[in-house]
Amino acid sequence: MSNDSNKTIHDFDFNLICEYFLGVERQGPGSPEVTLKALSFVDNLSSESRIADIGCGTGGQTMVLAQNTLGSITGIDLFPAFIDKFCDNAQQLNLHNRVKGVVGSMESLPFESEELDLIWSEGAIYNIGFKRGLAEWHQFLKRGGYVVVSEVSWFTQERPTEIADFWNSAYPEVDTIQNKVAQLQAAGYIPIATFILPENCWTEHYYVPQAKAQQLFLSKHAGNRVAEELVANERHEAELYQKYKEYYGYVFYIGKKV
Repeated sequence: MSNDSNKTIHDFDFNLICEYFLGVERQGPGSPEVTLKALSFVDNLSSESRIADIGCGTGGQTMVLAQNTLGSITGIDLFPAFIDKFCDNAQQLNLHNRVKGVVGSMESLPFESEELDLIWSEGAIYNIGFKRGLAEWHQFLKRGGYVVVSEVSWFTQERPTEIADFWNSAYPEVDTIQNKVAQLQAAGYIPIATFILPENCWTEHYYVPQAKAQQLFLSKHAGNRVAEELVANERHEAELYQKYKEYYGYVFYIGKKV
């Protein structure tokens, strides 16, 4: 992406985005370690628990959840190819008896009122918006159930114009941790914990694997300007992160339904 264009990932063809991210294990910043850290704040899960991973992608974090909980997990994602890979991953890890993937939208979830003990969503709630997602998903949780989401957030009150413009364009709901916690409370949850994802969740678990996948993607789509722009867009985002990482990052927000 050239610096004078204001393209974000949302401006690209869905199929192309899907193919690109199928080439990497994670579709957003994170790691098995931080998934487990977030899970450590969730109480009262049993073999009877019902868990939903919303915007699950190919299920990297879902499989970590499944290996460290006893309940049944439903992964929801808009991209059928992601769900196909999700189901393959569950099968390979012998988790398919209690982990299933469903193609669907986070705007119309296939759950009953107060059906779920835990709603999980790593790096995906921005698709519906943090405030709207927390408000709408609240109905599906049992009383005392948990919501665990990771969300891009500002670490500081002030930040340089370049990175402010980038994120305000990509995701206008980007806000400070303090304001996000207030939004979590306003949606009917007790804030249980909040923590910043370490830098390696962006670098070794997200951008480094992409760098390898980009070569294959570009060779497959040689001469395809849109594919080249998509890769340039992702590279630009990685450069911005290196330049401005003290100002923003992903943050886990863990809340309990009151």
